[in-house]
Amino acid sequence: MSAVTTSPSSPEPPPGGPALSVDVVLPCLDEAAALPWVLRRIPPGWRAIVVDNGSTDGSGRVARELGATVVRETRRGFGAACHAGLTAATAEFVCFCDCDASLDPADAVPFVDEIRAGAADLVLGRRRPRGRGAWPPHARAGNTALALLLRRRTGLRLRDLGPLRAARRADLLALGITDRRSGYPLETVVRAADAGWRITEHDVPYTPRTGASKVTGTWRGTWHAVRDMSRVLQEQPGREGVTP
Repeated sequence: MSAVTTSPSSPEPPPGGPALSVDVVLPCLDEAAALPWVLRRIPPGWRAIVVDNGSTDGSGRVARELGATVVRETRRGFGAACHAGLTAATAEFVCFCDCDASLDPADAVPFVDEIRAGAADLVLGRRRPRGRGAWPPHARAGNTALALLLRRRTGLRLRDLGPLRAARRADLLALGITDRRSGYPLETVVRAADAGWRITEHDVPYTPRTGASKVTGTWRGTWHAVRDMSRVLQEQPGREGVTP
């Protein structure tokens, strides 16, 4: 097993009622500078699971000191970090959010409300750039191309494959997602579509990240991400998955 979990005491439920059962998975690679802002934005009663994917800047220590649950995933890869967080989660609902302060985890509150109300099974954040350099042209072009390929493959008319998303934990695990690199978010959508999930997307602000991007900040990183996701789209429909 490559993932090791350490956890502080559980947060107290907010006044007026029990806490909603939500875990927020935050894949993390050298994000010590962004963590304070991100963790302050976790909604009251929700649990932050920071997945340290080999940080050398003390991200895991910072996250623990700020009250987050920390999972150490030694296998490098965005998908490896996401899946380690998912398997460590115990809440009914799980949200995923980048850990670089480009997205606000509090924006996922209406996502969870929509799923809990039975109106959707998977809700995605459609990024709307705020500020210069928030979403480099090459990264946006790669995302647009993948969205078009996704439409051909599944019929879904999504305009973004953003990292802010929410679904029920048990249903996500039942999809049997196998990618452990950049294709993980896309494989989630493809398998969910094949399983007949109701998938929606809503606008969320997308601001310049703190620190240097490991994926979309360079042409090379974007190319690797597009390559990983294109491989997912080449798979045939009808792979094993469970409809929620």
